[in-house]
Amino acid sequence: MQQAFICDAIRTPFGRYGGALSSVRADDLGAVPLRALMARDRAVESWLRDQVGPAYDALKADPSRAVPTEEVRTRLATEHAKTR
Repeated sequence: MQQAFICDAIRTPFGRYGGALSSVRADDLGAVPLRALMARDRAVESWLRDQVGPAYDALKADPSRAVPTEEVRTRLATEHAKTR
């Protein structure tokens, strides 16, 4: 089985010397994006465990359930059009 890696990034707070963030410690500023990334990681982990894993297992057990790529694109385009 191939391995998959998920990389993520987030902007960090920044400011000018002596500006509005000058009273905030550097490690506190660094904690802001780390907390956000950890929250995203929990959400992705939950999604993989609760939705992707079972879907993969079901498809592996019954390959006839596979949906062609073009059909997926059409469904996504239809759903996207509804939100506009």
